[in-house]
Amino acid sequence: MCGIAGRILKNPGKVGQDLVELMDAQAHRGADSTGFAIYTEPRSSGYVLRGMGFDKSTLDADLTDFENVLKDHQCGFQRDPEVLTDSNKHYCFRMEISDPDNIDAWVADADTLCNRIEVQSCGRSLEIIKDIGSAKQVADKHGVRDMVGTHGLGHARLATESSVLPNASHPFWARPFADVAIVHNGQITDYYTQRDKLERQGYRFLTENDSELIAVWVSDQIKSGLSMDQALKKSISSIDGVFTFMIAGIDSIGFAKDRFAMKPIVLINQDGGIAAATEEQAVRRVYKQEAQVINHDGPSLSGIWGLESRRAAA
Repeated sequence: MCGIAGRILKNPGKVGQDLVELMDAQAHRGADSTGFAIYTEPRSSGYVLRGMGFDKSTLDADLTDFENVLKDHQCGFQRDPEVLTDSNKHYCFRMEISDPDNIDAWVADADTLCNRIEVQSCGRSLEIIKDIGSAKQVADKHGVRDMVGTHGLGHARLATESSVLPNASHPFWARPFADVAIVHNGQITDYYTQRDKLERQGYRFLTENDSELIAVWVSDQIKSGLSMDQALKKSISSIDGVFTFMIAGIDSIGFAKDRFAMKPIVLINQDGGIAAATEEQAVRRVYKQEAQVINHDGPSLSGIWGLESRRAAA
């Protein structure tokens, strides 16, 4: 029932505003939580972290212990962390840190605190914002509409199997791969088998949401030598279930649909920009003039939408 969306702008702009529109149009598909993965212009060094703490009464102790982990890896805060609290027990944070000596090792050590404070995205460009509530509620709380970037993902979640807390919501970061995020509509039926294989390779999962697994699975395939396109095609035959997902990196968004193609995705590709969503009425919130809608309704389908402006600058 969840709704997903992807957006690419021809040039950097208020991609957050467009993603809010795409998800507000699909609010009926999931009222429990809403999330956004927004890609800003990449920084040359350092990382942006987004995440949550589970109990705001322990906030000071959480941040102190987290900073000590950073120091253990020869890095630290580049500015004071931004912390957002409201009537909920949890709190949300945004941090800018310098480069750790080894990002995989740092993530592993930071995750030892994950029962108290959890990093939900790490990137030169990527920022994941997710919280309880509708697209408008999350956008108002976190200032999503004003976020400037090149592309991003959105998700409206109806929690069917796991917690409603933001840590179980989409998008998911492909831990520990910087700048990779995923949104997913569907269910992975061989989740525990696939998770066990990845855990034996050393990967760690912080939730029991099957979407978190897809993000790591695709990233691991690329680490093993496949291109993004090859990994997406392989996912269709290697992952068992009913799914449509979009996975974003620093210069593209890829997508894949299972062999039964039960979870829809529609697309408008016009004037150098792209809007994709579960429902047509969502993409027409962004493209209000007459535009051709492409309905990706065939089975075993995958592809990549690239950022022409970023590729040209590379």
